[in-house]
Amino acid sequence: MYVLLVILMLIAAVLMCFIVLIQNSKGGGLASSFSSSNQIMGVRKTTDFLEKTTWGLAAFMVVISIASAYVLPTGPSKSDVIMEQAQQEESTNPYNMPLGTDAPQAEVPAEAAPADSAAN
Repeated sequence: MYVLLVILMLIAAVLMCFIVLIQNSKGGGLASSFSSSNQIMGVRKTTDFLEKTTWGLAAFMVVISIASAYVLPTGPSKSDVIMEQAQQEESTNPYNMPLGTDAPQAEVPAEAAPADSAAN
């Protein structure tokens, strides 16, 4: 669902770019480029259409942005994993022990016993 909303947002953004580029800042963008459009739609109707399309796309983009924030996939974030690792390390680190307690001694395997005990 999230991917669909992102694709719709991209399509709306591209359409918005084209609509804005077609418009003229003085209101004659599309109508001034094509002389035949003056006969079909008229200058005022062309600018009304472009303005309504711009506002419609802007409203569509706002709605899609809110909807995509609502359906944003939530998985384990990297900061959660790092926090868990830090808590685990803190609990097993012998240097974090309270004062007055001895650090845990490392167990020595039987093969790595000192040579003195093997000679006796």
